[in-house]
Amino acid sequence: MKQRVWALALAALLLSGCAAQAPSGPELRRYEASFLTLFDTVTTIVGYAETEEDFQSTAQAFHDELLEYHQLFDIYHDYAGLNNLKTINDRAGGDPVEVDRRVVDLLLFCRELETLTGGKVDVTMGSVLSLWHEARSAGADDPAHAALPDRAALEEAAGHTGFSLLEIDQDASTVRLADPLARLDVGAVAKGYAVERVCRAAPAGLLVSVGGNVRSTGPKPEGNAPWVVGVQQPDGGKQDYLHTLYVSNASVVSSGDYQRYYTVDGVRYHHIIDPETLSPGTLWRAVTVVCPDSGLADGLSTALFLLPRDEGAALARRCGAQAMWVAGGGELLYTDGFLDLVRT
Repeated sequence: MKQRVWALALAALLLSGCAAQAPSGPELRRYEASFLTLFDTVTTIVGYAETEEDFQSTAQAFHDELLEYHQLFDIYHDYAGLNNLKTINDRAGGDPVEVDRRVVDLLLFCRELETLTGGKVDVTMGSVLSLWHEARSAGADDPAHAALPDRAALEEAAGHTGFSLLEIDQDASTVRLADPLARLDVGAVAKGYAVERVCRAAPAGLLVSVGGNVRSTGPKPEGNAPWVVGVQQPDGGKQDYLHTLYVSNASVVSSGDYQRYYTVDGVRYHHIIDPETLSPGTLWRAVTVVCPDSGLADGLSTALFLLPRDEGAALARRCGAQAMWVAGGGELLYTDGFLDLVRT
């Protein structure tokens, strides 16, 4: 049964200057919908429509399609009649699992991304990431007894990673993990990938944010004006921005040490784990990537967070992306074209 967006939260915001005259068309008004059911985060859709009912229809359709991706890519929950990534993990070492083609396409994309990033984005790292997830959750629940994962356990878990363990049969639409202790974790890619797929079929002129992964499907109808997207200051509030950016048909994705973390003996440990060190990356406070493809931007923001600037900048250039790095002391570094996107 479909979950209604509007039973969760809807703000029909008629802000100052929010009415717009579509080219050769009627007056449009700005609306905003938010819901909390997908990818363990807040999703917000902003767009223009003639009536609230028209916008509701658009937002509901977006929600319903994104919900399908959420369930397919979920590694924590089962759904009746559905084989998802959790099913693949649960049956690791057993027979191939027949899955929806969208799962196959995601994993093929992830395999390409692992090669592209030199192994910095590796969704077969689930056995390692689960140890950090358990330690972070325990530390958040009981800060006085927060502890790091056992190093020997991390190294043992790393022996059960690698794309050589992931068998994908495109013709049969099956996936198998050959090692019974191997696990998939697509947290570095899934949100952006799913948002990209849904946005490609969505109406033009929307601005979508899924947990801070932002994607526009074209400019606003107000004279083809670009959207303005803020890049959050790592230690600031939600309205404290390092920059605001103009985007018309692009994605903006940030990764940082301020998003999900816990503290052990006064030291902060975040969720972005380097496959080489098996520990959180320490080169940067945050990285923001702007590029047309939200899935690619999601993966690149993780990779650039874990790479030295020269290597990250070269990777961004190869992918047609722009990036900004926030160093430990607050210094901002940019790719050559990033400042061309800056409004303030």
